[in-house]
Amino acid sequence: MGDRFNTAAGWALFAGIIALGGAIVSSKFFHEERPEKMGYAIEGVEAEGEGGAASGPGLNTLLASADVAAGEKVFAKCAACHTVNQGGANGIGPNLYATVGEPIGQGKGGFAFSDALKSKGGNWTFENLDHWLTSPREFAPGTKMTFAGLGNPADRANLIAWLNTQGSNLPLPAADAAPAAGGDNAAAEGGNAAANAAEAPSANAAASE
Repeated sequence: MGDRFNTAAGWALFAGIIALGGAIVSSKFFHEERPEKMGYAIEGVEAEGEGGAASGPGLNTLLASADVAAGEKVFAKCAACHTVNQGGANGIGPNLYATVGEPIGQGKGGFAFSDALKSKGGNWTFENLDHWLTSPREFAPGTKMTFAGLGNPADRANLIAWLNTQGSNLPLPAADAAPAAGGDNAAAEGGNAAANAAEAPSANAAASE
């Protein structure tokens, strides 16, 4: 009986040694380390939070070079809800004739504007129209306007310029002044020239001694 027990215990110990050895060997083959940077890069896609939004020309510059004909084509997205002809009837949205420059949420033949828009105050300036067309819900939270907005700044500027020709005809702003090219280099060169001019008398004096 004792021999059988010793034999069984020996085999159990041997099996345990084999299992432990196998685990150590497999860990060497299949060992994985956490990469320094998770995932992989996709060319042409900027990581979230890096670089920021690309800056482009401002609204004034876009309006100064706006394509009115292109703006009329953009208005096709609005035509299902709005008329724009003088004396045109209100539809789902108000008639938009002579809207540029008018008070926000007022008039328009008694159109039932939302309280959010009526309480906004101010006029439909170029800037307010640009904000509104970017996102009506952000411009006037609670508005009845369901249109999501126009994400392209050039499309918004073209549409605003075209709407301006429909009964408003306000002067468009001048383009923003372009930043001076090489302004920092010019300043640096000017500083170097001043330093050289200051050193020149000292050098001449040293040469004459």
